[in-house]
Amino acid sequence: MKKMVYLLAIISLITVLSLTACGGGSERLSQSGENNTGVVQAAEAPATVGDSAAGQKLFASTCSACHGPAGEGLPGLGKDMTTSEFIAGKSDDELVAFIKVGRDPSDPLNTTGVAMPPKGGNPALSEEDLYHLVAYMRTIHKQ
Repeated sequence: MKKMVYLLAIISLITVLSLTACGGGSERLSQSGENNTGVVQAAEAPATVGDSAAGQKLFASTCSACHGPAGEGLPGLGKDMTTSEFIAGKSDDELVAFIKVGRDPSDPLNTTGVAMPPKGGNPALSEEDLYHLVAYMRTIHKQ
């Protein structure tokens, strides 16, 4: 009987902790962003903004093998990034999404016939690193 009481106490404690950890509190936001006390909550943080200096270092170690040290492309490998309409027409978020997956040679938009591997072949690149790369790409783009 004692074991049953302890078991029920432990289950109750776990349930209470789970509800608390999962946001089981009473404060809810309305569609207007106000909580139940009438205070407007801060908007969600904007997307990460990259650091072009950090991006330049990452570019040199990851992208320059195909796109050249200045991003001007290498024949038969990576495209010229300094005049790319593709880069000019994409948002930072879209470019990050593109870099994450790369481009297969079978993609109709691949005009070089050479694969761009996901993350330029560097799987260690974080989301933040990708935004740094995009920030650097924006600095070398001449349009």
